[in-house]
Amino acid sequence: MLQYSEIKPKKIIILDDEPWEVLTSQITKKSRQKASNQAKLKSIKTGKVVERAFHQADSVKEADIIKKPIKYLYSNKGEFWFCEENNPSARFTLEESIIGDNSKFMKENTLVDALVFDTTDEEEIIGIKLPIKVDLKVAEAPPNIKGNTSSGGNKKVVLETGAEVSTPLFIEEGEIIRVNTETGEYAERAN
Repeated sequence: MLQYSEIKPKKIIILDDEPWEVLTSQITKKSRQKASNQAKLKSIKTGKVVERAFHQADSVKEADIIKKPIKYLYSNKGEFWFCEENNPSARFTLEESIIGDNSKFMKENTLVDALVFDTTDEEEIIGIKLPIKVDLKVAEAPPNIKGNTSSGGNKKVVLETGAEVSTPLFIEEGEIIRVNTETGEYAERAN
């Protein structure tokens, strides 16, 4: 059980029998009132964001989330096909709502972690977690224009997965770059 002061960002808690991710939290104390934790929560199942105040007497249960490695195979008409890491015949699909923005950084045969919510009845995949940095090939890059550094020396490139990323001017089509999947930003050239 988590006390009100332990409800912090990146924690996953159970409210009304559903998992919620804590996006932000701030402990405040107004005059003559007891301290409370103002938290912004995101439903992992529906994506709905709510604000909630937790007081000193409140405690919540931390969700039992298991990370299980799975392999991304391909996508077709909004369905994303995966298989177990070492068993290609054990295939299953996940909806686009579960994958979210992660889809723009996934290429075929990439290993990802499935976030499995373990209830007493069953295990349910509620999301996926990509590696923090992934290597992707630049599919389209505009040519360098000498002296074009007034905008900070960046240009938009399209990656092999279709994602658009802002990169330095020296990045060219066909190069492999490393992208931070949490921020969606260029990190470095991959060797």
